[in-house]
Amino acid sequence: MDSTINLKDELSVSRKKAAKPMLWISLVSMTMMFAGLVSAYVISSNREDWVSFDLPSSLVASTVLILISSITIHLAVYFAKKNNSNVTTILLAITLGLGIGFVVSQFNGFDQLKESGLFFTGPKSLISSSMLMVIVFTHLLHIFAALIVLIVILTRQLLGKYNNGNTLGLELGAIFWHFLDLLWIILFLFFYFNT
Repeated sequence: MDSTINLKDELSVSRKKAAKPMLWISLVSMTMMFAGLVSAYVISSNREDWVSFDLPSSLVASTVLILISSITIHLAVYFAKKNNSNVTTILLAITLGLGIGFVVSQFNGFDQLKESGLFFTGPKSLISSSMLMVIVFTHLLHIFAALIVLIVILTRQLLGKYNNGNTLGLELGAIFWHFLDLLWIILFLFFYFNT
């Protein structure tokens, strides 16, 4: 019986040690994918039919929301490590709300592009607006995954799973969220200076 318990403990420790390196490998893969998309954007911008345009104001608003959400999830990890469950729960809920606000704001940006006559597909579409939307939508797909992670983290927090220094799941989710935040800021600045 003791050997079974020791084996389970060793397995648990091994999984915890492997979790962060595996996450970092995933983040490097995502970075390479977005680097490829941005490269395609840069190459396409040399086409004769390339049309420049201003970014929708909703994309600016979404940038502010995701920046604030990065602060709230960072504070959630901090307070979880201090065993302050109530504040951690509130901060995670705020982060989730800000993440949802980010998504809504991004879709408002798509609508603003359409209102300006910039379409994603169809006979009226432009390569510049199509490339922008592909990159933004790809980032949004990752945000949807991160929102699911946030829901799982918040649920586990409400069930009291993050206590006594056991915050690995919360830390992994925060790293993923910070990555998507930083990625969006880089993409936004790229688009701001290159559209």
